[in-house]
Amino acid sequence: MSTSRFALFVDLENCGAKAATLNSILDKVKIRGDILLGKVYGYTDRFSDLKEVLLSNTFTVVPSIRYGFAQKNNADIMLVIDALEVAFSNPLIDSFCIVSGDSDYTPLVGKLKSMGKFVLGISRSEVASSIFINACNEFQFLETVSSVSRDKRARKSPSKDEPLDDSGLNKLLEGILSEQTDEDKMYASELKGVLLRLRPDFNEKAFGCASFGKLLTKLSQKFGTIRVKNENNNVYVALNADAPEETAAKKLTQDNWRTAFAEQLQRYKDDGFERINPSILKADIQAAYPDFTERAIGFKRFSDVLRQMEKDKLLSLEMDEQKNMLVKML
Repeated sequence: MSTSRFALFVDLENCGAKAATLNSILDKVKIRGDILLGKVYGYTDRFSDLKEVLLSNTFTVVPSIRYGFAQKNNADIMLVIDALEVAFSNPLIDSFCIVSGDSDYTPLVGKLKSMGKFVLGISRSEVASSIFINACNEFQFLETVSSVSRDKRARKSPSKDEPLDDSGLNKLLEGILSEQTDEDKMYASELKGVLLRLRPDFNEKAFGCASFGKLLTKLSQKFGTIRVKNENNNVYVALNADAPEETAAKKLTQDNWRTAFAEQLQRYKDDGFERINPSILKADIQAAYPDFTERAIGFKRFSDVLRQMEKDKLLSLEMDEQKNMLVKML
């Protein structure tokens, strides 16, 4: 099976300059393929917390030198020039990830697609242009990328600093499998390849198994959330749709909805987001509380919920230049 080979270009201002957020972006791309080249733009001393992430992922850093009013345009132009140079000179790279939502990059996306390249766009919802979103082959909002997976099976995955145990490895595999959109199963060899991109130090022998297949069987029998099947000497792995839920689904009521919304807003704030599109907030609430409806908590529309929260001083509502509503965290 072929593996996508990515060039990753990151506008640091757009990604919020948080190490956890940048790691989440890297994980999202690594699940899709190998990152052969990475470059970040707009680096200054205030991004020093990113040094370990940038060095360990062999990023090339383009510093930001503040002079005049054209600084942002200069960085944008450099990103475009670099991306086109890679597209024309490096035949190994067949996919590009651009972390920025600026509509100025739309012509770049069009050129890359005309050359047969796959383009993944990632951006904050606050600044994501609908033109850029629609131009990409695939687009992810940064708030969704940096948050805990919406699939319940992928929650509580271990961080890179934590040593993997059986439970942590099982959660990590669930997260990888939940990201698959084209197929509901993966070859075991393909799954191991993705796992190694995420955790290069992985070794099945550290878990007491002589082969990856035996380790998968062990996890399947122990936790029951993944299933392993052998077809014509090919080992496939998939999420087990019949796996029992860990806990009963929580429900929002007129008594607890403010607390739930406030906690979700705090998570955005902790991830470095100042403003988000209301659709992101609603989608994350629905993911956490599948039975959520506005009427269940006493409102007709989601906009009514937001206005009540503004009255309660939990958030502030703003309008962008296109007259779209934005939620500002307080």
